[in-house]
Amino acid sequence: MILQALKEYYDRKAADPESDIAPEGFEKKEIPFIVVINPDGEFVNLKSTKEASGTRQQFVIPRSKTRSGGKSYQTTFLLWDHIGYLFGVPESDPKSIKQHDTWLKSLKALPDNLQQDEGVKAIRLFYEKDGIASVKKHAVWTECLRVQSCNMTFGLVEDTEPIPCRKVIQEHVRATVLQDKSTKKNEDKQSTDKILANCLITGDYGEIARIHGRTPIDKDTKSFVAFQKNSGYDSYGKEQCLNAPVGKSAEFAYTTGLNTLLKSKGQRIRVGDATTVFWSEKLSSLEKDAFFFFSEPPKDDPARNTEAVRALYASIWNGTYIVPNESNRFYVLGLSPNAARIAVRFWHVATVREMGTRFKQHISDLSITHNAKIDSALPMDRLLRSIAAQGKYDNIPPNLAGEVMRSILQGLPYPATLLQAAVRRNHAEQYVPYQRAALIKACLNHALRFNNKKNEKEMTMCLDPENTNIGYRLGRLFAVLEKIQTEANPGLNATIRDRFFGAASSTPVTVFANLMRLSNHHLSKLEKDKPGLFITRKQMLGEIMCCIKDFPPHLTLEDQGRFAIGYYHQTHDLWTKKDK
Repeated sequence: MILQALKEYYDRKAADPESDIAPEGFEKKEIPFIVVINPDGEFVNLKSTKEASGTRQQFVIPRSKTRSGGKSYQTTFLLWDHIGYLFGVPESDPKSIKQHDTWLKSLKALPDNLQQDEGVKAIRLFYEKDGIASVKKHAVWTECLRVQSCNMTFGLVEDTEPIPCRKVIQEHVRATVLQDKSTKKNEDKQSTDKILANCLITGDYGEIARIHGRTPIDKDTKSFVAFQKNSGYDSYGKEQCLNAPVGKSAEFAYTTGLNTLLKSKGQRIRVGDATTVFWSEKLSSLEKDAFFFFSEPPKDDPARNTEAVRALYASIWNGTYIVPNESNRFYVLGLSPNAARIAVRFWHVATVREMGTRFKQHISDLSITHNAKIDSALPMDRLLRSIAAQGKYDNIPPNLAGEVMRSILQGLPYPATLLQAAVRRNHAEQYVPYQRAALIKACLNHALRFNNKKNEKEMTMCLDPENTNIGYRLGRLFAVLEKIQTEANPGLNATIRDRFFGAASSTPVTVFANLMRLSNHHLSKLEKDKPGLFITRKQMLGEIMCCIKDFPPHLTLEDQGRFAIGYYHQTHDLWTKKDK
């Protein structure tokens, strides 16, 4: 199902005349440096493809082959490869010498139609005239050596694109692809080195891909589909690619589709240890905007996330997602690197309308009052860092990001460990920031929709004076006591929050009796200095205490979360200027 959906995505992009996705037999790849030569093979320049923005220029070049095993140096790419093949560096490594020898032999073995091309002739003349020495003297050469496995190729001085992009080279690759597709059913399997079978994705009979292409999910490129040989995974005597036979064309399509998504800036996000990509069966606005619901806003457009959320609400409200084609599916694929191959963390399929509604519910659950000066965007990365020690990405609990994403996508309760981590962080920091308050509110409200035996009230966006939950009331009470302390003693370096927040929110009986006695001293001081404020605060304490009969010995995890929300709501209300 995953491979089929990825192939369909590639087919959709390939059919779009405005799309720049690579056609079959090619790939879109960065080439950091180009060796510029003239038609006589003489070295002219060593050109960097780095643009003003800092990114490398990408070219549509003949597709690379998967190299593995001890004899990987025996395979090279068509007219481009990494620096070891083109120049045999480092010279001290015997493997580099073998790679360079393979490269020179591949140039001589090219078919006649390519040998007659001006660009290919120039490359061969370059090596015959010992152009390597001239390249190594160039000032940019040291930059090439600093790039790990630096990909390089050649370009003619009068051309704007490198030699692998020349028309005759591209036509040769297309012809090779068409020739591979012409394999007939009656072709004798014994008379060819091709493996023939029915493709699992398309059902077509033809040549099966022996090794699947790489997908750069992290710095160590790995395969999405791979089988080890003679390692106990052989099924019914079938080994390697025959365990999951995928035709060469289908393998190229799904691999290119996945690589396109992984390189996309708008359809790929990194949440915790999982890389998530998403796309729809047919083009939809959700496919373009889903990225902004979970990622940090772009620096050049900080309001983009807020606009995407607003657009989602408006579109669901006015019926944009209620489209004639109700079957338009939306796919979300979560991946993480593993020792040998990519691991699927989660895979979810729903209609665009269903997924948009779940995104909207997630946003609604997170909505909570906040200071107007605070960035209201709540991307997943920022939410998870709010519960991590020191706010560091590496301190996010393992596997938590994937589980949270799964909960959002399937409309399930958030994992219990999320609320636990948020409450623990409150105790550690003696503070409830905006992001963590929103996350706790979302956890509590989401859970109540699935299990609400005590008929608890959902947390509201703003202060809720009608909420009688003991945790919420105690949180409000703690915020008022802190406010009274700061008003009675202006300029305090530390308040009761800095000393008692953790104990007050977990074991109220141990601290609140002392805090109430301490507040009497603060109130008496207010009565002398600010009698009007004294009356206001006294009435506020009475309104909150009217529903508190006694202080419980401890609060449940959920009520500790409500304590944090009550404290946050009341603090925000106390520090917000009221209109006359």
